[in-house]
Amino acid sequence: MLPLALIYGLVIYIRNWMFDKKYLKSARFNFPLICVGNLSVGGTGKSPMVEYLVELLKPKFKIGTLSRGYKRKTKGYALANQFTTALEIGDEPMQFHSKFPDIAVASCEERLVGIPHLLQDAPDLQAIILDDAFQHRSVQAGLNIVLTEYSNLYSHDFFLPTGDLRDQWSSAKRAQVIIVTKCPFDLDAASKQKIIRSLKPEADQKVFFTTIEYGLPYHIFNHGDEWMITPRDEVLLVCGIANPKPLKEYLLAKTHTYYQMDYSDHHIFSIDDLNEIKEKFEEIEAKDKMILTTEKDAVRLIKFTEQLASLPMYVLPIRHFFLFDEGQQFNELVTGYITNFQFNPAT
Repeated sequence: MLPLALIYGLVIYIRNWMFDKKYLKSARFNFPLICVGNLSVGGTGKSPMVEYLVELLKPKFKIGTLSRGYKRKTKGYALANQFTTALEIGDEPMQFHSKFPDIAVASCEERLVGIPHLLQDAPDLQAIILDDAFQHRSVQAGLNIVLTEYSNLYSHDFFLPTGDLRDQWSSAKRAQVIIVTKCPFDLDAASKQKIIRSLKPEADQKVFFTTIEYGLPYHIFNHGDEWMITPRDEVLLVCGIANPKPLKEYLLAKTHTYYQMDYSDHHIFSIDDLNEIKEKFEEIEAKDKMILTTEKDAVRLIKFTEQLASLPMYVLPIRHFFLFDEGQQFNELVTGYITNFQFNPAT
């Protein structure tokens, strides 16, 4: 695969060079745009970071989110409403819409097209969060947040298909913030400094570290029905995400045992899948047993109301927790960007 990776890397290098030299044009909007992205393919925690930002900002500002809507069945711009499904806007935007129905959530393959549409549909917006848009250089965001996973730093990675990189290492220099995600909770200061040296940030770049924090699983149809996982529980994990390893490690430590049914990232569940899940669950002989899935998978499963009605299927929420008491510093950086944004009436 190395020759293919080298060819892919060359294409990426030429593309970035053309943007840097302005042979390819980037648009800058007279509006606060916060971009959450990465240099690799999936698994760095972009969706939980978008949710973290929404929870941080929506008490103070009128905000919206704009995503590509990967693997949806529609094309072009789509704004979520009360009748929207994951097939229409994508599973991640649907997840945002389900958790935050009071904000504007939209999908569009071309952010350059989607941003004006979203501003027209929600003219009172004060900021837009661009989900997974860092490599889409047709739009320049004012605040770029790049995520890299602790166990797979972009500085140690290589281009697809040999590695997981879809962009070159130097692209991270365009970000104002770099966040190392999925760190051990007990990461020490020496390890922190070693990682920072590996990433080689610019003098004006801020580097933060987060770990995964899981909440109480809630029933897929009744969020008030929660399940406290105990060491006597046996769990059937139904999972279609890019990097399920941390989740599996969590279940290994918290349960008596767990069984897994793995699917590809963004998998569209079918009736046959549901029958297999039910059959597998019925084979578990334990008294204390449950089906557990992720929030991203839940928005693609919730349409099977009839098939799931009799099953104890629970959803495991996840969020970022900032290490080294730096969460407040990050929060102030983000809110300060919007508060201090300099609007240019001539633009």
